This record gives sequence, structure tokens and C-alpha cells, in this order.
Amino acid sequence: MSDTKNLIGKDGDSVAHLVDFDTWQIVRLPTVQEEVKKQAGKVVQFKLTNAESATAEQVAGTQVPEGKVLLPLSVWLARKTEFAARVTAGEIGVWLEAHELVETLFESQPDLNVFPVIGVYIERFPDGRAYSTASLLRTRFGFRKELRAFGDVLRDQLFFLNRCGFSSFEIRADRSAEDALAAFKDFSEPYQAAVVVDQPLWRRHARV
Repeated sequence: MSDTKNLIGKDGDSVAHLVDFDTWQIVRLPTVQEEVKKQAGKVVQFKLTNAESATAEQVAGTQVPEGKVLLPLSVWLARKTEFAARVTAGEIGVWLEAHELVETLFESQPDLNVFPVIGVYIERFPDGRAYSTASLLRTRFGFRKELRAFGDVLRDQLFFLNRCGFSSFEIRADRSAEDALAAFKDFSEPYQAAVVVDQPLWRRHARV
């Protein structure tokens, strides 16, 4: 748990607001030196979809504190029986990296709404897979609870992250969440349908 001024929350269709106190701790994997991968002589910036996220040593060595925690998907998959009672108590959420598949989480826990929070980690701003992950969670897999974006989350993404179904947004530490709040008003009437608005503009407004 931590005091925060960089978390933005939304309750249903309510106006976005700063969250003064975050009750959830994000559990991280122990760091290891990763192999630098190259393709055509260039460094590969993003992990391939469904690539391995952690070694067995990292998963086993991950320390999980008491209280409400968001677990890495790899830790949840390998150690979920360890956390059964805490899931029942509403103390366990899960977070996915952008390259991890929602289907993998669903196969381990078909009722995703046992998790009060699911997070999606955006490692780098240009990686757009988090938008698809959010949309799938909301539409195909019926997740209705808090869906949090964290990592390299910047003001320019917020309007679109919200349209894909995210309901909380942890702004990158070197940026101001208060300044970022204005992003939700960047466009008054989006043309396209989305997770949060299921009809395009031409169906929402009758022509005179």
C-alpha cells in the first residue's frame, strides 16, 4: 500500500480523478540480465507475443507480501494453489505484460472476476498490444472489475486506453497525473464505437 498522486481512477462512467491512496502493491519478478536479441542487425525492442516471461528461478524467488497484491502472470500460473485463500478474501489480482496472452490467464481461471484488479504492464510507449489485451478482457472474457494500465503510461495514451476498457491509469513517475487528467477531454465525440461506447457516432445521434 502506498500514498500516491500518480494514479488516476474511474468508477464506472464517472469522471476521472486522482487516487490519493493505492491499496494494491504490484509484485515484481526478481531482475535478471536478459539476453540482447537482434534481428537483421537491430536490437529487438519488444518481446514476441506469448514468449516466456520468467524463468523458474525468478518465479520461485518472487517474494509476495501480505495485503492486496497484483501478481505477475507467471507467478500466478505456477503458484496459484498457494494463494487460494487470499483469492477468496479478495486480496489477489494479476498483471500481464503486453506480450502475454489473456487466454493463458483464462485457462487457469475461467472466472476472471474473482480478481478485483487485473493490470497490464506497458513496457514501452510504442507497444500497442495493451489496447488489444484490454479490449479482449472486457468483451470476449467479460472482465468487469478494475483494469489498470501501468508502466510507460503517458498523457497521450489515456483517452485511447480508456476507450479500450482500462479504468485506472498509473502515470509514469516522472510525469504529472494531475496534468494528464485533461487527456480524457481531448475529444468530445469519438466517431468510432469502442469498449466504452458500443455504437458509432452516426448511430448515437440522429440527423435532423
